[in-house]
Amino acid sequence: MSSHGPARPLTAKRSGPLKGEAHVPGDKSISHRSLILGALSVGTTEITGLLEGQDVLDTAKAMRAFGATVTRSDDGVWTVQGVGVGGFAEPENVIDCGNSGTGVRLIMGAMSTSPITATFTGDASLNGRPMGRITDPISLFGAQSYGRQGGRLPMTIVGAAEPVPVRYAVPMPSAQVKSAVLFAGLNAPGQTVVIEKEATRDHTERMLTGFGAQVSAEETSEGRVITLHGQPELKPQTIAVPRDPSSAAFPVAAALIVEGSDVLVPNIGLNPTRAGLFTTLREMGADLTFENERLEGGEPVADLRVRFSTLKGIEVPPERAPSMIDEYPILSVVAANAEGKTVMRGVKELRVKESDRIDAMARGLEACGVTIEEDEDTLIVHGMGPGGVPGGATTEARLDHRIAMSFLCLGMAAKNPVKVDDVGPIATSFPIFETLMGDLGAQFQRDNA
Repeated sequence: MSSHGPARPLTAKRSGPLKGEAHVPGDKSISHRSLILGALSVGTTEITGLLEGQDVLDTAKAMRAFGATVTRSDDGVWTVQGVGVGGFAEPENVIDCGNSGTGVRLIMGAMSTSPITATFTGDASLNGRPMGRITDPISLFGAQSYGRQGGRLPMTIVGAAEPVPVRYAVPMPSAQVKSAVLFAGLNAPGQTVVIEKEATRDHTERMLTGFGAQVSAEETSEGRVITLHGQPELKPQTIAVPRDPSSAAFPVAAALIVEGSDVLVPNIGLNPTRAGLFTTLREMGADLTFENERLEGGEPVADLRVRFSTLKGIEVPPERAPSMIDEYPILSVVAANAEGKTVMRGVKELRVKESDRIDAMARGLEACGVTIEEDEDTLIVHGMGPGGVPGGATTEARLDHRIAMSFLCLGMAAKNPVKVDDVGPIATSFPIFETLMGDLGAQFQRDNA
């Protein structure tokens, strides 16, 4: 089983004003898809700005195991020599996806309609996450899966020798499930149709179109209906990965809650299916502006200017959840520093992420003196005003990068230091987090205890 190694505690202390530019890593969702679609193309795909966090590196390693040639030049340009749709070779060894739910689910979909067998595993967090949401739809194509009780990793997938096209209504808002089904449909004849009642991030549809697949989407009484024409020859692309809005959330949030801060976060992807947090922060009264708005590779991009703000609690519309599902942990930190209560409903998907993120944030915030209410689908944070959180606690990351970063941001504004028991998982998505935040003025202290 993979692991990031021994626990690495880190303590965040109350910081002075955060100043400067925060150049966050490339978008994780687009990075995963660039590698997979490059591997399924015929020819050489070039990628700049790829997120070089462990999650994405594990996907690159997996594409090599399935027969693609994946290399990185000294100047950071990645090239993928693809094998074409249906060209995956059977891997010789177990595919270890580390901590990445996105990686394992997308790769399972992509290989499930080829006549090969692959076994997947991950770290303790990933091996505890449900995979039935992927194995159910890929079984309709003809794939078979054999995993641990509850549909968990390690798991062996036997790809369909003669796949059939599928019409599938996604039972929960999940871009991972939608994307896995579309990737599976690439090597099935005819039309594969995915129906989602609530729209989720649409990078897969945009990128499939860019690589030459025939994809259409329309709004109907059933919801958003996405149709893919199977067995295309995907054409290699040159991809410039925009910077990740989910990573940008952390310096943006920290600047909002640390008095006197003024931070610029350049080149952030603002795909409307990903930008719900920024809409929410503005509704709370955030001094957050979009500068130099433009399109890059079909994706909207802007520079984010953010300054310390006195914020008010709001009720976040539950229908916004799919566009900001990964940002609720850091939003709960912002909410703790707002005035009044912030209500987050329709967030039960958080309970099956890298950790139970509702429980992780609730317990950590309570330990730092914040009043919390929760149920299966709801998190309510009673704000304590700017700089009002007592802090002074040790919080548990639970092998979850977003939980670890959220509590470090909390410590930057709390009255007393906040310790995170293990910041090792941060490397999966934001390996430069500690350095980047330190350069802005964050006060961190390493701790061997």
